Amino acid sequence: MPIRVYNSLTRRKEEFKPIEPGEVRMYVCGPTVYDLSHIGHARSAVAFDVIYRYLRYRGYRVRYTRNYTDVDDKIIKRAMDEGTDSSMVAERYIKAFDEDMACLGVETPTYTPRATESIKKMIEIISGLIDRGYAYTVDGDVFFCVRRFNDYGKLSGKNIDELASGARIEVDERKKDPLDFALWKKSKPGEPWWDSPWGRGRPGWHIECSAMCLEWLGETIDIHGGGKDLIFPHHENEIAQSEALTGRPFVRYWLHNGFVNIDKVKMSKSLGNILNIRDVVRVHTPEAVRFFLLSSHYRSPIDYTASSLREAEKALDRFYTTLKRMEEDFGINNTSVRRTDVEERMKPVVDAMDDDFNTAEAIGYVFEEVNRANRLMDMAGNRGMKGEWREELAIIREVFREAGGFLGVFSRRPEEYFDDVRSRITVPVEEIERLVDERNRARKEKNFELADRIRDGLRKQGIILEDTPKGTIWKVRIE
Repeated sequence: MPIRVYNSLTRRKEEFKPIEPGEVRMYVCGPTVYDLSHIGHARSAVAFDVIYRYLRYRGYRVRYTRNYTDVDDKIIKRAMDEGTDSSMVAERYIKAFDEDMACLGVETPTYTPRATESIKKMIEIISGLIDRGYAYTVDGDVFFCVRRFNDYGKLSGKNIDELASGARIEVDERKKDPLDFALWKKSKPGEPWWDSPWGRGRPGWHIECSAMCLEWLGETIDIHGGGKDLIFPHHENEIAQSEALTGRPFVRYWLHNGFVNIDKVKMSKSLGNILNIRDVVRVHTPEAVRFFLLSSHYRSPIDYTASSLREAEKALDRFYTTLKRMEEDFGINNTSVRRTDVEERMKPVVDAMDDDFNTAEAIGYVFEEVNRANRLMDMAGNRGMKGEWREELAIIREVFREAGGFLGVFSRRPEEYFDDVRSRITVPVEEIERLVDERNRARKEKNFELADRIRDGLRKQGIILEDTPKGTIWKVRIE
């Protein structure tokens, strides 16, 4: 089955056919580094990380570029507010972004350019647009003439007059048209600047991504991604300036991820409901956050609530409890399996991913295998037939490994996962284990009242005790 993707440009699903067989060139808009990254940034980064991983799983060589916008009005304002240099602000938040991405298991793309590294390319592009009559200069600024580009609006699906009436555009009477946007901005006192044919200045936001995309991947690429909020004006402007320069299609497939809402309300600074990644992972494991983000199709909106994160934690708890049981009770780690058996069992997962990277459906199939594994283990335990089901369980284990490889979840050792969960509880581990030992002594002495009191006290603190043939184990309660 071929991979099919929803193309925002054509507004339909299409069979994915890269320009060069076996190779994919993909560009995704990265962060403007003036503040800590929030859960919306995480949604986009995780979504395209999975696409990057899955394309490689399907045998493609992927050249994936995700940029840093390290010169921008917001960065300059932050620097001025702090009385520092804009490059220092950018450096601080690039470091913070990289740490957050590593925490969420987001792989480093092939290329991670900074806008300031491509100034020469930007000047070259702007000069070319002026020569072709698509741009004009005014007092050291350079603007792109939107109405000169006949296809303007083809990504957002609106005609140019609708865009002009509906857009929030900075008023500048020097422009020939309100929709015209800045390619180059004359520097103001205290701002970073570079020399150019139009005087000292700095690039506009939109030209930065076009320049980095052209410099690192070429004139026409396979996939360009980002959040839906970037369709207009950012991606629309990228298309206009890039295609006006080269005369060639800029991108074949445009992919856009949906928004993250907080308790059914759009996340925004004005509402004060921005949820930083760092705040979230203090409470929930990074894997639970990633699992939550993949539990809906990447194009759909997703609602962040306390209960939705608890559901993600419950699902992972079930998965790793099952895996632990498979490994410890059935010894499957050294059991060999036939590749054809694994491929057959992986087919529903692969089919889901081939259908526009449907991670939610793929995860559903993984949990069908979790249910299958538990049924087999229950049946084997009841009948004393552990050996007979070991190979079948080993096949399921391989499904976990393969799916986890491109989803970026299900890939840890069970003990590592449970240690991570335990690290977020308020009760010291030493105290829990002391109480478990005390309870075991009480049970041995038939002091069941004390044993029950200890068990109930721990439960109130979020700790569940389970008595097994191998002794008492404790787990963090997830509700």
